[in-house]
Amino acid sequence: MGKKVSPLGHLSVRKSVVGLTIGAGAVYLLYKAIRAGMRDQTPISTSSPTCIARLAIERERHGGDSGELRRLLNSLENKHDEYAKGMVLHNITRCVYLLSAEASACTPDDIMLVGSMLDDKDNSVKIQALNTLKAFSGIRKFRLKIQEHFIKVLELISTIWDSELHIAGLRLLNNLPLPDFLHPQLRRVMPALMEILQSDYNLAQVQAVRLLSHLAQKNDLLYDILNCHVHANFLNLFQSKQSGSLLFEVLVFAERLSEGRNTPHYRAVKWHYNEKSLHEALFGEKSRLADRLLALVIHPEEEVQIQACKVIVSLQCPQDIRGQCSSCFSRHSYLKNAE
Repeated sequence: MGKKVSPLGHLSVRKSVVGLTIGAGAVYLLYKAIRAGMRDQTPISTSSPTCIARLAIERERHGGDSGELRRLLNSLENKHDEYAKGMVLHNITRCVYLLSAEASACTPDDIMLVGSMLDDKDNSVKIQALNTLKAFSGIRKFRLKIQEHFIKVLELISTIWDSELHIAGLRLLNNLPLPDFLHPQLRRVMPALMEILQSDYNLAQVQAVRLLSHLAQKNDLLYDILNCHVHANFLNLFQSKQSGSLLFEVLVFAERLSEGRNTPHYRAVKWHYNEKSLHEALFGEKSRLADRLLALVIHPEEEVQIQACKVIVSLQCPQDIRGQCSSCFSRHSYLKNAE
């Protein structure tokens, strides 16, 4: 005699069967939708990054000219909204990096066209234009034409407080030699560069201090840098809590300033610095730089340790025996490896 199944048991079985049927039907419908979507998919836009990469590969394979970069540059002359202009510039930048032959075939007029975008009212367009100019700066024949826009770049950096714009502009400036005609403008923007260095945006800080380190090697700009106003907590930049990349660049900057102020040419003049100047923060009687440097000698990153030692040596060794003192770095590295 068979077991009796309660009505509730039959109901439970029916629910399970119905659930499985619905689940299987849903999966089948989903499969059909995906398949239909793949079949009806529209072609990728020729301005998309994926298409540009494909064009680059095809050009390398067949040695032909895709014409993509020229098409984008021509379209830049048309009237677009800010978003469209930014996207066109972004894709031009990608093309310059990917399609080197087509980029080299561009003209100075193309550089001027991209440079004119620096006057756009939208900051995102300015940023994309700066990135495009940096991409073109890798091609030697365009460098002088790009340098003609440096005064405008410095103006943007010093008048607009936008971290992404600062990064893009400073990367461009750091990628090419700075012509001498730029020095008067550099003096005017020195306070802005120092403010960017003391901001809380690491990438912008690193780019700013790299530029300042380069300028510190210019005899006619050294005093302007040393006399620049800094915040009372400037030496916080030398704390071990800072990123290793920023610490290293700040230490290079300090070394170059120390070396510059100790040259016979600079010491021949009696300079006067304001109380809140960079000179007083680093080299003044009340400076705590030495304490910060000693703490960095045991930093986890070796390049920071070595650079801190170099600054200490530059502060203690006279200029004429600097070469002899530098031998301690090789011994330091040897002993560290031996340990």
